[in-house]
Amino acid sequence: MIISMSVSSAKSKTRKEKYAIPPADPNLMLKPIGQILFCDYMLYWLKSMRHSVDEDTFGGYQCGIESSIYPYFADKGYTLADLEQNPQLIKDYYDYEMDTRKVKANTVIHRHANIRKALQELYVDGIINNNPADRIKKPIKEDFVVNIYNSEELDQMFKVFKGDPLELIVILAGYYGLCRSEIIGLKWENIDFVRKTISIKHVVTETSIDGKLKLVKKNKPKTKASTRSLPLVPQLEELLVKALHEQQNNAKLFGDSYNKDYTEYINVDPSGNLIKSNFVTQHFRLICDKNELKHIRFHNLRHSCATLLYDAGIDLKAIQEWLGHSNISTTMNIYAHLNYKSKVVSAKAIVGILPNSKEKEPLSSAN
Repeated sequence: MIISMSVSSAKSKTRKEKYAIPPADPNLMLKPIGQILFCDYMLYWLKSMRHSVDEDTFGGYQCGIESSIYPYFADKGYTLADLEQNPQLIKDYYDYEMDTRKVKANTVIHRHANIRKALQELYVDGIINNNPADRIKKPIKEDFVVNIYNSEELDQMFKVFKGDPLELIVILAGYYGLCRSEIIGLKWENIDFVRKTISIKHVVTETSIDGKLKLVKKNKPKTKASTRSLPLVPQLEELLVKALHEQQNNAKLFGDSYNKDYTEYINVDPSGNLIKSNFVTQHFRLICDKNELKHIRFHNLRHSCATLLYDAGIDLKAIQEWLGHSNISTTMNIYAHLNYKSKVVSAKAIVGILPNSKEKEPLSSAN
């Protein structure tokens, strides 16, 4: 339902705020498809998925549908029959998102996946004769661009973060290649000080469901390959022992006010609260900017780890296993960037032996 408002006030509101998201109609599918608005069907489908997928997956569905898909198609008023007859109407939505709202192609590809999945259920049930989302071209995936730290930049970063609340976290990301959810989900039981191993078995993510931020804890990483054991090097062991003693001391110092809900987790603040993913992202950028370090995403510390391994002569399969990639093509995307450096070196060598090569322009490495 469209809320009446002045033009000036409409500009100050998000599209989600302009539309009241109604509850899903349980009797929606009793209507003919020519009377079922696509926006209403997406809410109906969303409700059906609530207990069929992980909470973080559902949160992603809900965010995309309520903030983008529902408002757009509610404004257009298209029915399921309209989309079945003219799939271009879906393509128009993708174009609008990228051209007008400047949404990245990879985000729109996720929206396409949601729309396709929802419409596929109608096709399987025989309610529509085809899946309109299969009859259009989805956006082209953006090229994988890696912005990373080299070994010298990593060393400088570790010096900057020494003594910082994120010191242990950036080492786990930069030297061990752990992703943020794996780091936050790391428990003391995952550290074997006797066998000198660190096991990646638990992840913690944050998602927004019904407007409320929620922690999602899972005893299974993203894929089977993500579950892995890595050697515990002395430098990390030293930091972990220090963190354990600090937690024990803080628990005594804060007494009853210490949060005992997360005593099994490694990365907690002095009050015992679990470190939040948003804090990791924001604090990492703040400290890097303050110390004039090259800006990279926190997640790209994981890719920087791959750089160190590659430069040390570690083969691709071993890097895949270290990072916990389920598909070697994921590792290959990083490897392609890393391998370009060796190609530049080779090209420079060739230029040096070619005739009349004195004034050649120097080759630059890819970012």
